[in-house]
Amino acid sequence: MTNDYQNNDADKQQGQEPQKEEKASPLIEKIQQLGQTNVPQLSADSSIHCLTIIGQIEGHMALPPQNKTTKYEHLLPQLVAIEQNPKIEGVLIILNTVGGDVEAGLAISEMIASLSKPTVSIVLGGGHSIGVPIAVSCDYSYIAETATMTIHPIRLTGLVIGVPATFEYLDKMQERVVNFVTKHSKITEETFKDLMFAKGNLTRDIGTNVIGVDAVKCGLIDEVGGLGPAMKKLNDMIEMQKGKNEGLIQ
Repeated sequence: MTNDYQNNDADKQQGQEPQKEEKASPLIEKIQQLGQTNVPQLSADSSIHCLTIIGQIEGHMALPPQNKTTKYEHLLPQLVAIEQNPKIEGVLIILNTVGGDVEAGLAISEMIASLSKPTVSIVLGGGHSIGVPIAVSCDYSYIAETATMTIHPIRLTGLVIGVPATFEYLDKMQERVVNFVTKHSKITEETFKDLMFAKGNLTRDIGTNVIGVDAVKCGLIDEVGGLGPAMKKLNDMIEMQKGKNEGLIQ
């Protein structure tokens, strides 16, 4: 009799194990695809969503599998979900990117800039190339003291750079980047273009590498700081937004 009960218990335990694996598999798949869980799954006491943009920004062309990438087709639906989710009151964007696809980076920047909820960005490590518009697209931006940002002209490979139509296309795309950055930061167009076309700062290229305090001095980033100051600023902005919505603040 005892053996029968033990066998039944063992069978039940064996039957439960596959169910646990089946429940966990969708979450594991999301982590593998997006690098994080889906937007609606917030902890009960959190109203801030953290969005990470790391590695290289992958756009229309798929990068090699060994590259650490942020896929823009994954970020755009997340930003839509953030805008629609009433539980999310603010967004913290953490950047450590070498840049990547220009149009994909601008698409992400425009989406972030158009969010109705307070947004704060932190540049950690690096926010290079097309990472610059993404960093300034938020309502307020921070940069770590040791973080760097590379500002350089837009270019394609040397195989197509000689075509006159390509020059015109690159020039127009470059103006889009310049206009976006100057619109969403305190840097002037003249200063930004001076940094973009500077010679001698980058060994074998045209452009400028600005570090921490320098990015703030030229008006590109709002403040030097890390996670603590960024979270405090975002919480203050959320409270101010609540006050405006309730009619307490004009």
